[in-house]
Amino acid sequence: MNKKQVLILCTGNSCRSQMAEGLINHALGDTWQAYSAGTAPSGYVHPLAIKAMAELGVDLSQNRSKSTDEFRTMTLDQVITVCDDAAENCPLWLGSGNVTHIGFPDPAKATGSDQEIFAVFRQVRDDIREQVLSYLSQQA
Repeated sequence: MNKKQVLILCTGNSCRSQMAEGLINHALGDTWQAYSAGTAPSGYVHPLAIKAMAELGVDLSQNRSKSTDEFRTMTLDQVITVCDDAAENCPLWLGSGNVTHIGFPDPAKATGSDQEIFAVFRQVRDDIREQVLSYLSQQA
């Protein structure tokens, strides 16, 4: 069986899209192959995103921040933008695939104590897990 291909897009490709890529490949890897990219890659995967995902047994420590240019000619079934509409402009995707928006706040912009900031990363991770995995499960 061929896996469907999904690209998760955001601006920096350091938190939300990285967590979504890891969650999809971990939980839906039998039916979906996930990739992630950003329109302005940050150049790193946020350490708290790596830590939040490690709590679920998903290793992002070897991931890298990637540009949308790497995927422009790839045949995709689905493209999901995960930026927060209210706070950011979502990337425009001109390649293949059905484009859907499922927005989440940027945990890298969280403020407060270390514990409060990490709680935001966990919340965004859990929201991505619930909403994105549910959506893709319905598309399989």
